[in-house]
Amino acid sequence: MSTRGKVRALLAGGLVLGVGAAVVLAAWNDSEFATGTFTAGNFNLQGSTDGTAFSDHAASPGAALPFTLNPDNLAPGDTVYAPFAVRLAANTSTGSTVTVNTPTATGSVANLSYQLIEPTSFGCSSSTTGTELVPTGTALDGALSGVTFTLDPGSPTSDPGGAVFLCFKVTAGAGLVQGQGGTATWQLTAASTS
Repeated sequence: MSTRGKVRALLAGGLVLGVGAAVVLAAWNDSEFATGTFTAGNFNLQGSTDGTAFSDHAASPGAALPFTLNPDNLAPGDTVYAPFAVRLAANTSTGSTVTVNTPTATGSVANLSYQLIEPTSFGCSSSTTGTELVPTGTALDGALSGVTFTLDPGSPTSDPGGAVFLCFKVTAGAGLVQGQGGTATWQLTAASTS
């Protein structure tokens, strides 16, 4: 065999070996795949002025508190009472910490103070007791800090969470001016705990 023939034979053999090596390497490769699917839960705070019918009041001024007596005809020493309730809606999948924010006041709320109580049942009167969230005598436009309570979720598909009941007690002070008028709006901010 000529030198040229030997070189061709070696090259051909090398090509065959190269192809064979590629096949052997491919047989030793393998893969595993793992896929995670991520879906966000839902979160929805609702309020009620009667303790039964809950709905969303997501923008100010929100639900109108049903104060007892006539809050449009206050005199020094008068106290008016209003119940409110909040809960997490049925589609909510996590618990919540609710912060009671400083009321936003318009007009004149001078010489008006309040107390905010968390009773064990819906309702609000002079005899209502419970956990005091905001102490008696807090100015209606007074700054609040760290006033919170918690809400638990219900079933994320069918049942709302248990309600927390609130009782607002607003008292007119001795310096109340005849004819003064003002409005206070409380914002309750819920933040998911999970």
